[in-house]
Amino acid sequence: MNFKIKRGAKCAVVGYGSWATALAKLLAENGVCASWWVGNTQVLESLRSTGHNCRYLNDLTMDTSRITLSDNLDLVVSQADVILLAAPSAYLEQTLASMTMSLQDKFVVSAIKGIVPHELTTVIEYVKNHHGLNPDQLGVITGPSHAEEVAVEKLSYLTVVSTDLENAHTLGEMFATPYIHLSYSTDLYGIEYAAVLKNIYAIAVGIAVGLGYGDNFLAVLISNSALEMTRLLRDGLPDKQRETCASAYLGDLLVTCYSEYSRNRRLGQLVGRGLSASEALDEMTQVAEGYFAAGCVRYIYERYSIPMPIAEMVHRVLHTDADAREAMQELTAKLI
Repeated sequence: MNFKIKRGAKCAVVGYGSWATALAKLLAENGVCASWWVGNTQVLESLRSTGHNCRYLNDLTMDTSRITLSDNLDLVVSQADVILLAAPSAYLEQTLASMTMSLQDKFVVSAIKGIVPHELTTVIEYVKNHHGLNPDQLGVITGPSHAEEVAVEKLSYLTVVSTDLENAHTLGEMFATPYIHLSYSTDLYGIEYAAVLKNIYAIAVGIAVGLGYGDNFLAVLISNSALEMTRLLRDGLPDKQRETCASAYLGDLLVTCYSEYSRNRRLGQLVGRGLSASEALDEMTQVAEGYFAAGCVRYIYERYSIPMPIAEMVHRVLHTDADAREAMQELTAKLI
């Protein structure tokens, strides 16, 4: 029997960064009964006393009257039917390690666009493997939707993913507002992999910008990135027919590659301008998921023998100290 999310289900948000804050805002606006795990004492006290996240989206005033705030993960999880994971993937293992509650009776949704580094898996794969959940207990929320724009209520599009479309629609009701348009999909793994890959490609674009390449080349680089992503989704995950020009795939790639809010593009720009990867990361105030993804995803495309020269270039520059200018120059001969 398939797992079903009940109408009026309670939701827990795990994470306290920009995206977690924006999603908590949507839940509060929609009157969803929610709990929110905030693992930073300063942020927790700021939210309780002022309604502001003092570290992320600090211009946003939150209505926390309908949200239970806590740094006790077991308490937050115990009060919810749907667990919304919105912490950086690099810290997910550490975050969940403090939890003793079982997730067996929960529906777990990833709003994370990254790889769990030590496991070389996506977030959904990690939760499935380590917490013994069935695919019909897992979901994804994704799309071209920077937290900064959602926070100020600019029109954005989200895709809600579940193997059961009824569950996807039930989840969607929690986040539907006049400025959030929703679409639905059953492509649980394909859409999650696309969300991981687009961060790597945004770093490539940032490197090119930092090196001084122009718009003509960026158009070629991004279109080739779309082709490369499609190859992996088609040949590495052949279980679904995917329309990879849809916003959950191509749209998310485009906004991450060209937006001023893109932390992955920012990381690439710093490296392109001459900083080492470690120096660039020290300059960042938020986690760039593509850094960790670039170090892991090569094992995936090597497993399937899929040529992915752009992802390989980013891996070499970030993780083997290859010279960015030389690596980009070598890549230009491989693009079409």
